[in-house]
Amino acid sequence: MNNTAGALVAEAVDMVKVYGGGGTEVRALDGVSVGFAQRHFTAIMGPSGSGKSTLMHCMAGLDTATSGQARLGEHNLTELSDDALTKLRRDRVGFVFQAFNLVPTLSAKENITLPLDIAGRQVDAAWMDTIVSAVGLSDRLDHRPSQLSGGQQQRVACARALVTRPDIVFADEPTGNLDSRSGAEVLGLLRRSVDDYDQAVVMVTHDANAASYADRVLFLSDGVIVNELADPTPETVLAAMLHLDPTHGG
Repeated sequence: MNNTAGALVAEAVDMVKVYGGGGTEVRALDGVSVGFAQRHFTAIMGPSGSGKSTLMHCMAGLDTATSGQARLGEHNLTELSDDALTKLRRDRVGFVFQAFNLVPTLSAKENITLPLDIAGRQVDAAWMDTIVSAVGLSDRLDHRPSQLSGGQQQRVACARALVTRPDIVFADEPTGNLDSRSGAEVLGLLRRSVDDYDQAVVMVTHDANAASYADRVLFLSDGVIVNELADPTPETVLAAMLHLDPTHGG
């Protein structure tokens, strides 16, 4: 594990997110404050409806907090225009989703470079080679997603998230659709992106084994951070989950 976390790259400050109103109001986040540092891997866990995906989406600029701040570097996301937010997300944030979200008509290589193509930026050939080598797909770059296994598709998605050299990578259940071997490959890649490439990684997961790859685990319940675990193992994560809510396995 990596205990040499760097500067804070993202931060939630007293973040509140309310859905609905009146009798149907739901406080998905209820005053959450937490920071995410360079060279640090954070897993977020909690029962369904605890607010973990909402926290990630607000931090990534995919959703807007009702009050409080979502900060990325020196920027408060809640104060940015749509155009400025889109540019900041494109340049500073990487995403990995459970459903891969690859473009089926593009090759693996074209999917990886898509964020740069959209931004009109040149591909750094040396960095591209580094990433492709790290994900172990050098011989599959011409294949379309339908010609790749689930694990290979998710590794393409990880490479796409890293190609822009973002400050932070958000991964939402990245191993949820994968078998254990493919999941381990993806988690190992996220771990290396922290240790070798100085990223910050924030991952939502239900899986205690997946969470054990992180430097710390945050546990949410009813929109509040109720526990934090450093240097997690599958066993300590499971114990914390049971203590959090005996009726939920995550």
